[in-house]
Amino acid sequence: QAQLVESGGGLVQPGGSLKLSCVASGIDFSHSTMGWYRQPPGMEREGVATITPQNNADYAHRVRGRFTISRDNAENRVYLQMDSLKPEDTGVYYCVTPGPSGWQWGQGTQVTVSP
Repeated sequence: QAQLVESGGGLVQPGGSLKLSCVASGIDFSHSTMGWYRQPPGMEREGVATITPQNNADYAHRVRGRFTISRDNAENRVYLQMDSLKPEDTGVYYCVTPGPSGWQWGQGTQVTVSP
């Protein structure tokens, strides 16, 4: 069972940047795909980005070119650098990793993009 703890959320103005961090335990991190999902207010959760153990990254079209996912296997951490933030990026951001029954989730961190 993975334990995933996110941090780094907050309030930022449009055009600003934030860097989210997730520390993982209970998994073989260096051999695990990691990812980020988000849930905008009143909407369903949506995938944001994933990174494989081989460092292959994939992004949702809404964030491609603005967000960067990375990982530090020595620290069991995955990051999400978010630049050129827009109000529609507002939501709760979750760290995820595959489990036996689907994604395993962290508790989430709130990101609010507002003037």
